[in-house]
Amino acid sequence: MKDEQFHFIGVCGTAMGSVAAGMAEQGYKVTGSDQAAYPPMSDFLAEKGIKIFEGYRADNIPAEATTVVIGNAISRGNEEAEAVLDRRLRYQSLPEVLKEYFLRGHRNLVVSGTHGKTTTSSLLAWIFESAGKNPSFMIGGIPRNFGQGARFTDSEFVVMEGDEYDTAFFDKRSKFLHYLPEVVVINNIEFDHADIFDSLDQIKLSFERQLRVVPRNGLALVNGDDQNCLDVSEGAPCPVKSVGFGESCEMKITNVSYLRKTTRFDLDGDTYEIPMVGEFNVRNAAMALCSAKFAGLPVDEIQKGLASFSGIARRQEERGEVRGVTVVDDFAHHPTAIAQAIQALRQRYDGRRLWVLFEPRSNTTRRNIFQQDLADALSEADLVVLPSIPDPEKVAEADRLDPEKLVADIQATGTEAWYLGEVDEIVTHVTGLAVEGDVIVVLSNGGFGGIHPKLLAALES
Repeated sequence: MKDEQFHFIGVCGTAMGSVAAGMAEQGYKVTGSDQAAYPPMSDFLAEKGIKIFEGYRADNIPAEATTVVIGNAISRGNEEAEAVLDRRLRYQSLPEVLKEYFLRGHRNLVVSGTHGKTTTSSLLAWIFESAGKNPSFMIGGIPRNFGQGARFTDSEFVVMEGDEYDTAFFDKRSKFLHYLPEVVVINNIEFDHADIFDSLDQIKLSFERQLRVVPRNGLALVNGDDQNCLDVSEGAPCPVKSVGFGESCEMKITNVSYLRKTTRFDLDGDTYEIPMVGEFNVRNAAMALCSAKFAGLPVDEIQKGLASFSGIARRQEERGEVRGVTVVDDFAHHPTAIAQAIQALRQRYDGRRLWVLFEPRSNTTRRNIFQQDLADALSEADLVVLPSIPDPEKVAEADRLDPEKLVADIQATGTEAWYLGEVDEIVTHVTGLAVEGDVIVVLSNGGFGGIHPKLLAALES
């Protein structure tokens, strides 16, 4: 057992729990606390020998703790966080712990951008795994090839999903600034996280800062079709290559063939195939393969990895089919991601009627900043249903999305739309109108009240 002892406040978060387990595996003594310690994370941590305290109390922090790790969901007023400050204990954010104990000295490939981070980082991690490199990774989703979102190995390669969200209550810089990158991917840049950033310019500044810490022997891969990406990479002190479909892109995607469940494309003289559809997935795959090539993997290994990728939970995931009606789960919640998801699903389910059930749950989509953008994106479906906004009191009424107006704006485009409020009401309505061949897509970054099994059960009955 190593001398240092760590206590994690908010240990049952996916990233916090994964890092706590990684620390325990390295031989450190680890404890943790959380307001809601429940399976599967509580069982996972118990298997690693980590003692978990339920609820936040000052006396949860062991007297022997040398470092307290404070999760990004923890704010001032939390009893344990206040005790750390009162007692002048050593504390760190999760990104700082990652930097010092998992990333230093490794070849770190950091995937960032408003959209596509999880898919691109999952593809990249699987390319390395398929090539026998046994990479470490931390990803904000569950790649089906791995069955887990994070692991830490003795490999030289680490794949990190790089989030621009803030680090902790005491460090408002973006998380990705801590990740010691050799390679940085910037998929795209749009306004998001309205609870953290006041403007697109603030977001762009964070991405500029990320490029300032890429070394001269590293590489930044940026979306050459996105002007915001080109803006932030202009004058970067590291090598930069643009990737995309445009004529000016240094790594140009060509000869794209969209099939029902796969897509084939060329890049830099070689042909690749991915078991996914949608232009945005071609972009994600292009970024992953360019990163892997820079890291030294041969083309045939990259081709094999891409072709054998199994996808990600909650990304165009079929949850079941009953009486010829297919229920699909997808994580999309930003207007651009919604539009791209609908476009990809149209390709995958060509000729079938497409329902979209959208839950405006994120900190940004609960606000009216995307009132018109959401109407434009959702109107690409055939039928749309919106529930009431979750926890509306968290947003001032003047700043809040108006779902009834949103439905009226969608209806004005000729798309059928309903505002139905509660989940059970939505299930009854949708399953009452659904016919054989329909595809019901649930778009949410949360659980949407357990709507997926309820839809399937109602269709069955």
